[in-house]
Formats: sequence, C-alpha cells, structure tokens
Amino acid sequence: SPDNAQGELYLPDVVPALRAAGHAVAGHRVADESLLLGVNDRVDLGVVRGLAQARIVERLQRDGVTFVDPPGAVVDVGVRLGRDTVVEPSTVLQGATTAGEGCRLGPGSTIVDARLGDRVTVLHSYLTGCELHDDALVGPFAHLRPGALLRAGAKAGTFVEIKNADIGVGTKIPHLSYVGDTDVGAGSNLGAATITANYDGHKKHRTTIGERVRTSVDTTLVAPVTVGDDAYTAAGSVITSDVPPGALGVARARQHNVDDYAERRRRRDGT
Repeated sequence: SPDNAQGELYLPDVVPALRAAGHAVAGHRVADESLLLGVNDRVDLGVVRGLAQARIVERLQRDGVTFVDPPGAVVDVGVRLGRDTVVEPSTVLQGATTAGEGCRLGPGSTIVDARLGDRVTVLHSYLTGCELHDDALVGPFAHLRPGALLRAGAKAGTFVEIKNADIGVGTKIPHLSYVGDTDVGAGSNLGAATITANYDGHKKHRTTIGERVRTSVDTTLVAPVTVGDDAYTAAGSVITSDVPPGALGVARARQHNVDDYAERRRRRDGT
C-alpha cells in the first residue's frame, strides 16, 4: 500500500504480504551486496550507474581493451570492442556499437549504433548509425550520420559531414565538405568545400562520383548528377550536368580584372 510517509509502494512490504497470504519466506545471502542497492534519488542513481559502468569496463579490459581513463568511461552494456582497441578520454560508446581490433576511439568522440572494422581511428567526432571498414579514419570534428559507409582506408576528415553515402576504398574527403545521398568510387579525392547539393526543397536526389575522381576546392555538385571515372572539376565550379569520364568540368564565371580600380575609387571617395 502507498499509505506511508513517501506515498510509495515499499519493496519490504512484500515480505509481510507474502506471509499473510500463507507463503514461506526465507533469507538469502548474496555475494555482492551492491546488487541490492536501492535507488531513491539521483544521488543513488549515480552510485548504481557508476557500479554498473565499472563492471562493463572491467569486462572489456579483461578482453584486451585499453581504457585511458576507466573511471570516466561511458560505455553501454551492448557495446562490443575487439582486442587492443584503445578508448581515449571523453568518449561515449552507446547502443549496439561494435569495433574490431586495434581501433583508436577518441578522445572526445560519441559513437552510437555504429559498426567499425579493425584499426579504425575516430578523433573528436560524432558517429551514429554508420559503418566503417578496416583502416578508415574519421575526424577530427567529423559527423557521420545514418547510412554513411566508409570502405577500407577511406577518410572523412576535419569538419566533414556524411549521410546516406557510400565512400569507396581509399577515397579521401579531407575537410570542410558535405556528402549526402552519394556513391563515391575507390581512390577519389574530394577537395575542400566539396558539397553535394542533394535536396531541391521537395525531394532528395543522388550524386554518383566515379573512381579516381578529383574535385577541386569549392565544388558544388547539384544532384542528380554523375561525375565519371578519372574526371576532374575546376575550383569554384557548380556542376549541374554530368561530367564524362576523364573530362574536366568547369562551371564558373570568367575572371575580369578592372585596372586602376583602387586609385579611381580613392579619387571618387576623396580619400
């Protein structure tokens, strides 16, 4: 009955209730009294959570995983990590995340429901619902969203966001790029500020980038569009039509220099 000072159902009240109902009641000694700790407030919750977290970390340590800061680790019970993987400080591993052997996770990373192969490195990044094959490199400060796939040796570097995209073997996306709803072949390199413009305001469209493609800095690929194998794009291009294999796609205004502009402006402004 909740007829008490706390207005709650007390677990110890079960004992007299069982006896009153004619049931036998006996004591049982447990080896670990922490298993019977109650949680009545957030302080208690923190204590119990800490004990549970320590057990998870200890299990993984005994399986060959290194935690640089074991007391500060945040690892869900469903996480599986391979031998010789190192978990750096301030790294959160949640859900059904799995990682192979010899990985480096963190520092400062959050990985949720992700599947990582062997020797994967994740630095200061946020990953959720993605898959990374052997020797992939992520970060620092990258965001891999659901459906992102980095194949063996691929890289998503600094300030790169990838969503629902297949990044081919050995392909590099080093910095400052968004790649969404895209298939990229093996051995390509997407230059800084390469963007796949996948949303027209109503529907998402897919971009296809072939093998050994080189996009120059500040390239925008307006989906749906295909860039063929061994193709290039010129810096600052907005690509709206397919680029054939081996071709250079150029889509920008031609530069025009106005001579003596600074002097004429000073005379006009009287400065």
